[in-house]
Formats: sequence, structure tokens, C-alpha cells
Amino acid sequence: MTLHDDAVLVLKGYEVEDPRQRELRQTYLDHLAARPDGMWKACGGGHLTASALVIDPEGGRVLLTLHRKLRMWLQMGGHCEPGDTALAAAALREAAEESGITGLTLLPGGPVRLDRHPVPAPCEWHLDVQYAATVPPGATERISDESLELRWFPYDRVSEVADTSVVRLVEGTLARLGALPGV
Repeated sequence: MTLHDDAVLVLKGYEVEDPRQRELRQTYLDHLAARPDGMWKACGGGHLTASALVIDPEGGRVLLTLHRKLRMWLQMGGHCEPGDTALAAAALREAAEESGITGLTLLPGGPVRLDRHPVPAPCEWHLDVQYAATVPPGATERISDESLELRWFPYDRVSEVADTSVVRLVEGTLARLGALPGV
């Protein structure tokens, strides 16, 4: 199975009540149906990306990166690479690379949210598939070349530093965490 095929399956399985998220899911599926190269940065008009919010449920906090190019506090994530075989694995790879934390675990249930946002040329659009990943006990972050800074934020402080997309991702992650048994 190709990464493109995996992304289609993931998106078809992404069931949500929010009509805006359902509409966005269809936009992603239409994009992939029209563009065999829709997973890659070189795709004109936009491409899928994979990200993961790094969360420490024990500490009640999330790790955000001050993105070097965009100068915004964001979750970890980025472009899919030729070696990626699954969208979830790409999100986990990006989260580990950008946070420096090994042993991250994606929350069950697939993507938490979808977010389509404009980016500087030549990309135009990122069709971001957003997951959430929990840290192992005693995890220590390490900044990557893609970040100006990494910082932990309590859940209720994210809205002070990040845009609406990140705030919604935190809200969706907390809702998902609350629905998991034993969490």
C-alpha cells in the first residue's frame, strides 16, 4: 500500500460530528483523487502534511515549537517523506524529530483534527492531518534545527501563544483523552 492509499483510508475512516471537519475531509479526499502526487511538497496547489500535538497528560501540558520559518507556536509536524508508509507514522516521525523525544505514542482513534492553512509559495496550502502523541515518563525534549524554541505550556495557556488551529487541536486532544478508559 502506498502512502497515498493509506491517507485515503485514514481520511475515509475519519468520522466526526462537526460539519466543517466533514467538509474538510471531503476536500482532502477530492484533492487526493485528483492528484496522485497530493502527498508531496512538489504538488502544485497544496499537499497533505502530518502533525502531532505532543502532550504530557500527567503534567497537564503540551509541548509546542516556535517554528523557525513561520515564527509561530505550533504542534510538531511537516511534510511526508518518500520513506513514509503511513500517515500516522509520518506524524509520529515528525513529532519525534522536532521534539527530540523518543518513545512517543499516538493516541488511539486516528487523527484528532484536520486543518487546511495557507503557507508561503511555492506550497500554497497545507492539508494537515493532525494527531496527538503522549510522552513517556521522564521524557526530555531536545530542540531541532526547525525550531527557534521548544516550550511546555499548560493546557489553559495555549490560547495565549498559539493560533486557533492549535487551540482546537488541544481541545480535541483533551476530549479524546477524556474518552479513553483509565486516562
